[in-house]
Formats: sequence, C-alpha cells, structure tokens
Amino acid sequence: MRIKPARRLRGRCHLPGDKSISHRAALIAALANGTSHISNFSTSQDCAATLSCLTALGVSIERQGNRIRVEGKGMRPFRAPASPLNCGNSGTTMRLLAGILAAQDFATILTGDDSLNRRPMKRIIEPLERMGARILSLDGHPPLQITGSKTLKPIRYELPVSSAQVKSCMLLAGLQAKGRTEIIERNGVTRDHTERMLQWFNAPIEFGSDSNKPEARSSAVIGPASLTARDVRVPGDFSAAAFFIAAAALLENSEIEIEGAGLNPTRTQFLDTLRALGTEIDISSEREESNEPVGVIRVNGSNLRENAEKDLSLTISGQLSTALIDELPLLAVVGSQLPSGLMIRDARELRFKETDRIAATAKNLKAMGAAVEEFDDGLRVVGAAHLKGATLETFGDHRIAMAFSVAALLAEGESEITGSECVSVSFPNFFEALESLVER
Repeated sequence: MRIKPARRLRGRCHLPGDKSISHRAALIAALANGTSHISNFSTSQDCAATLSCLTALGVSIERQGNRIRVEGKGMRPFRAPASPLNCGNSGTTMRLLAGILAAQDFATILTGDDSLNRRPMKRIIEPLERMGARILSLDGHPPLQITGSKTLKPIRYELPVSSAQVKSCMLLAGLQAKGRTEIIERNGVTRDHTERMLQWFNAPIEFGSDSNKPEARSSAVIGPASLTARDVRVPGDFSAAAFFIAAAALLENSEIEIEGAGLNPTRTQFLDTLRALGTEIDISSEREESNEPVGVIRVNGSNLRENAEKDLSLTISGQLSTALIDELPLLAVVGSQLPSGLMIRDARELRFKETDRIAATAKNLKAMGAAVEEFDDGLRVVGAAHLKGATLETFGDHRIAMAFSVAALLAEGESEITGSECVSVSFPNFFEALESLVER
C-alpha cells in the first residue's frame, strides 16, 4: 500500500464491530441456553477464527455479513473436533477458548499461524492446570493439547501480568467449576468486556476491591452457571477509531465524526491522553448497547501540532501503559511530533503481541527520520521529527500497519507499507475508510 501525505481529514467514519467484544459475544452465546442474535459482529479474520473453531466444536452458527445467529446449548454443548482447531493469528480465540475447553470431557488441540505459535501461553496453562485440566505445550507455546475435566476446581487467582485475555480465560473456566472462582488484578485493571458480557447473559458474577490498594480489583463467578441467550449489538471498535482520531489530531483543520464508537472506560484512556496534549475531542449521543457504553466522537484538529511549539512531552508508564497497550505504537507516532518527544516504559508486554511491537515501532520511526532509543520495556522518541516518506514494514502486525499509515500521512513524500494486507486481522477495509476521509 502506497500512502501520500495528507492536508487534513474531513468527514464521517463508520467503524467495524469491536473485535474484543465480538469474540466474547460469540463464545458466551455458545455457552448460553437458547438462540442469540449478534449484530455488527466484527468482520476481522480474528473473529472469523473464533466462529470457525466454535463450528468445528459442533455449535450451530449462521452468518450473514456482520450479523450472526448462535444456537447455544448450555455449558457443555461441544463435541470433540475431527482435527486441531486453527485459531489463525488470534490470541484471544486461543486463550478464551482454552478456558471453555478446560471443562469438556475430551482432548482438543489448539494451534495457530507462526506468529500465534510463538506467543506465551504459560500464563493460562498454569492456572487451568491448578483447576484440574491437563495441558501439553511446546515449552509454554502453542500448539496446546487440552484434556478437560468435568470436575474443575474453583480457585482464587492473582494475575501475575495484566492481561484481560488471561482474566477472561479463567472466568470462562470458572463458570464450569463447582464453587467460586475469583480473579484478582493488582498490576492495573484491564478491559472488562468479559464481565460486562457475562452480566448481559445473566451469569452469576461478583466484583470486589481492596481498600488498601484502590486500583486493585477482583471479579468472581459462581459455577456451575446457567446462562440465558440474549441478542447483542456490538459497538464500533474503539481501537480502530484511535487511528483516525490521531490522524485528525495531527493534521491541522481536520474535522471528523465517528459514529457508534464503543466508549468503555477501560479502553478510552487514549482520548484523555490526546486531550491533555490539546486536541479538541467531543463526545455526544452517549447511550448503552448490550451493557457497553457507545456514542459519537468528534475531533477538531488540531492544537496538537500547534502545541509542538510548547515544551510538551509525553511519558507513559505503570498502569497507564496497561490502559494504552493497543495504542502505544500509535502514540509513538504522535510523540514524534512533540518537541520533548515521548517516553514509554513498563510495556514489555508489547514484545509478545503479533510481533515485537517495540522493535517494529522503533525500526519504522528510524526509517522515517526520527531519533528513537529502545529499552527492554519500551522506547523513547527523542524530540520532534520531520518525518520522511519511507518503506515501512508491518512484520505481519495489523496495528503496526495502521499506526504507520498515520505516520505516512504526516511525512514528506510517499511511503510504502509492505505486508499491508495484515490489516484484515482486525479492520479489513481500513485503507478504504482512511482514504475516504483524506483531503490532499
């Protein structure tokens, strides 16, 4: 994909269904009793992998565009698949499905593409084995052979790393155990889409906090549970919206409107971060759909580049890194336009995504002329850069592809995004949507 510089962004944007919520809606609907209809389901390859795995397990699913129907048959509706389940590039599919399969009375193999099979799975293997499942792996990496147990034991488990996927895996396993399974987060509160979706399907779920450490939270489910089928409307994907928001913030006189965007507070720290840098962002038409907040996001650009004349810098660390984990490569691009640059720390988790996002971000920014210092747990962009068009590598990672598409709009000269087809993992028509807003 070749991208030329842009003068500004103007217009309205409709987002694909939220990828994280779509995964959870389909998986939880499969565990419910009755028929669930899910609208605005994500068109991503990742969510298609979840549907494919559920179908191979015997779940009846009918799909028409972004609408699906799931015939749920309760907590143990599955049959042993005829072959290994291919999760593609989707870590969410593998980790959440592992929690469900931990309680089935057959063995299943979960595998994926080369990228997914390099990602760490010990973080789910250890707690699921404590509950009674047996899991074989290649030194903690996929493929995973999961032999479930009908008599899973409930546990109280403190997350060693901040991970919504691990938390969700354990909650889904806990639904099928006899008793109370509690997950404690002390290193930063992660996305709560699973908890919200479980509430929507009438699951027995409880929440708690620690008076000595207000940022700590716990979620608990009581099993064995019985869920009720519900219709679900999936909000627009905020992680997809972030790329348009950043581009509008960085290009003067931009005006864009994003309709039906998910506004879950565990996802929208990105808005607060850009506002702190002077970007004008308004939210309107706020409402709830299927237990998730949604609304219209308007961005008027931009004070951000105007503020580049001030001594603005951006430091992201600690719990803030957890809250912004998906947007950190994009924020590194934003940081390249700030006079004092950007510092990202406490984000080692980025090295274990679809690619090593710290290394990929640093390499591409350097290719465009930015000065970047790389750390084990983050990076530093050293001051404002006049970006130059360049050949940019995606490393097969959709978020790297989209982040550097934004950088290419700011650059002098044309840029080429190699391997750009990887955006289909989360946002198949990303480039068309971006081009529809660009004015040159």
